[in-house]
Amino acid sequence: MKLKKMKQKDLIWLTLIAGFALLPVIPGVFTSSFTQHVFILILLFACMSQSWNILGGYCGQVSFGHSVFFGIGAYGAGMAVVTYGISPWPGALIGAVVAAAAAMIISWPVFRLSGHYFAIATFAMVEICNRLFMVWYWVGGALGLDYPFVDEGVKNFIWFEDKIPYYYGALALFVFVFGSVRWMERNRLGYYLKAVREGQETAESLGVNSTLVKLLAMGASAFMAALCGAFFVQYNYRVDPPMVMSLDMSMKFVLITILGGTGTFFGPLLGAAVLIPIQEYSRAYLGSLGSGVDLVIFGLLIVLVVVKQPRGIMGILSNLVKRKKPGQAAPEAKRRK
Repeated sequence: MKLKKMKQKDLIWLTLIAGFALLPVIPGVFTSSFTQHVFILILLFACMSQSWNILGGYCGQVSFGHSVFFGIGAYGAGMAVVTYGISPWPGALIGAVVAAAAAMIISWPVFRLSGHYFAIATFAMVEICNRLFMVWYWVGGALGLDYPFVDEGVKNFIWFEDKIPYYYGALALFVFVFGSVRWMERNRLGYYLKAVREGQETAESLGVNSTLVKLLAMGASAFMAALCGAFFVQYNYRVDPPMVMSLDMSMKFVLITILGGTGTFFGPLLGAAVLIPIQEYSRAYLGSLGSGVDLVIFGLLIVLVVVKQPRGIMGILSNLVKRKKPGQAAPEAKRRK
């Protein structure tokens, strides 16, 4: 009986781990360039959402400003290539460090707010940074940065026709982000994050420095979001403020995580695996209906899932596993007999 219960409890994990094991062979199975593009975006947006999940899911601080850190990372890599003519690797690392530092500096006063006041402040942060970058000549202003023709290869992390190297680059980023979050989740910091989420005053009464925990969560979250931004600009060969620092991009961080399951390890991946194919295939096949069709489908799907199960897809899967077989009496019913 104990073995049976253990199998039911671990069924979701075993299934998803098996899916992880198949990720490296996907380019060999799906040879279509468009399909490979969809898988690249799934991995990228899963990483982006997982970075937000550190702060918004595990720590319970709902932010709508993560596109700022995503954009800083994108500009770090973009300026390294376009402005200084060097490899994007140091620019990506510098951008990630700057994003983490900026996040912690900005958050110091913002964390004095809570609930919807904190969320509104992060909205304002996106708009301020968007307008700043639009008029900042050093970063290209409103025109942004367009990549020149450079040599293909790992050094410049650019390939003009082959998408397979980008896929494995996204997979490496995926392993780093999800591995880091898994380590964090299973160590002391993960327990501190959850304690702050469940009740900041209670956590402080137990000796947890809630301000420091939230700052660390914001810094780690921004660092990973910036790395995702660096990959994004290398994949698109250009960057401008509306492209990366927008409320639309910030909302994607949030919506994907909510659909998959906020505060769960696999939630961002499941949310991206559902929403990104809808986004790309609706643009490809329903583009004649006008712009925003994918957002309409996004909204309807998220409303349906959240109404059915507030914990998202992970909650639905968990309920399916826990559902008792027909004819199996509940423990309470047995005791009554």
